[in-house]
Amino acid sequence: MYKQNFAYKVSISADSGSQKIFYIIVFASVLMAMLFGLFAVTANPTIISLAIALIAGTVLLVWPEWIIWLILSLSLLVVGLIPLYADFFATKAAWGVSLLGFFLMFLAFIKVAISPGIVKNTPAFIWAAFGFLVYALLNSLIQWHSMGEFLSGFKRYFQLWGLIFALCWIVFDKQEIRRWQIFVLLVALVQLPFAIYENIIFVPLREGLQNSFRGMIPIDVVAGTFGSSLTGGGASAEMAAFLIIVLAFLLARRMEKALSAGRLILLAPLVLAPLFLGETKAVLIMLPLMFLVLYRHEMLARLHYWLMGLIVATLFTVAAGYAYLHNHPGQLTLVENIESTLDYNIYVRGYGNNYLNRTTVLIFWAERQGVHDPVSFVFGNGLGSSHSGAGGHVAMRYPGYGIGLTAASTLLWDMGVFGSGLFITILALAWRCAGRLRRESTLPTVRADAAAIQAALALFGFFLFYRLGVLEILSFQIVFSVLLGYLAWLHRRHVVAMADNRS
Repeated sequence: MYKQNFAYKVSISADSGSQKIFYIIVFASVLMAMLFGLFAVTANPTIISLAIALIAGTVLLVWPEWIIWLILSLSLLVVGLIPLYADFFATKAAWGVSLLGFFLMFLAFIKVAISPGIVKNTPAFIWAAFGFLVYALLNSLIQWHSMGEFLSGFKRYFQLWGLIFALCWIVFDKQEIRRWQIFVLLVALVQLPFAIYENIIFVPLREGLQNSFRGMIPIDVVAGTFGSSLTGGGASAEMAAFLIIVLAFLLARRMEKALSAGRLILLAPLVLAPLFLGETKAVLIMLPLMFLVLYRHEMLARLHYWLMGLIVATLFTVAAGYAYLHNHPGQLTLVENIESTLDYNIYVRGYGNNYLNRTTVLIFWAERQGVHDPVSFVFGNGLGSSHSGAGGHVAMRYPGYGIGLTAASTLLWDMGVFGSGLFITILALAWRCAGRLRRESTLPTVRADAAAIQAALALFGFFLFYRLGVLEILSFQIVFSVLLGYLAWLHRRHVVAMADNRS
């Protein structure tokens, strides 16, 4: 009888506990429904996109690979196209992707906290990246100016760095990495139809609006899925750099006999074709730079092989130059184009509507932050301080100058010489890591990808002084983050494989 009473009481207690949990879940669900209902009725795209990302990120915390799939697909195929149809919604929609990126970073750091052993075999450039992140946070907090400036700066710099740490510290199998590689190749291939569509539909529209918007160049809208707007600029240079990086991977795999000549002949023209539809003069620098870095070891080892590559690179460069002149018929001669380009890049004329250009912006920083303000010269002024669009306090001091024109000038104003040196150290250590993989690995695909990553790192180095894409443009930041994360993944697998071979 006693046992029966005890069992009955236990069952009542269990039922009572289950009921309490049930009521808590119901109560929390009602509150969440009310909260997200309030989000919806605000009709604020920023709040709605953040709410959606919050739900998706929370649900997907146990499936990091799906977070990466969402980030890849939305960043490379969706966010860049929104401004062409709903410009007012573009910036707001990007916040949802950014929040997913921060979820992924949080997940990677939690993984390290739970399993400290996974940091073993972490490459040096990952620690440099982590050091840069910590330095940027501490430096900005010490030099605090405003919450809005700090949050906007942190979001722009690190919105996709979660990919770097996740690919390094969260275990992903070879098949998943292979699927992501195929997806990135497909993204490169779809740039051509989108570039043709933009050329046919949006370039004529912008030609009709050209006189209403100062400084607008109609052909700038040809940026594939990397981002452009009907009345503003476009990420055509970022699209071009991405396609050249993909071409580097294809050529490197062909060098290592990991890709057949037939597939290369089929894929290379489709990857290169969008370069001839837009107006990116930097292609004339990026293409030869990629070939030079990729084939530098062939110069002495197989001179005839390198000469063939040099001829092909020269032909591509000449064709790109001709395509640019063809896209600007009757405007300037070749000599006038060269003089104009040098004028607003190296000499005194400002770039676009800015007072400064890509060279004078660095000179101006040295003059203002040198002996006049040695502390800011070394440590900068904090995240977001040089960004005019977000009302950075230093940018407001020099309206119309364009002090944040390039990634190099932005890093110097925000993070100072020390922080800029840390960022360059990330690239230098990544170059060293890729070089080690290329020398030591016995797998042709790993050697090929390491060589291609070195070519991509050279392009990133060029981009620091050319555009702001590495620090601001979502679709290009994902290329930067994925490549560094993939390099870390390759490094860790290589070190483990070497240890297994020794044992």
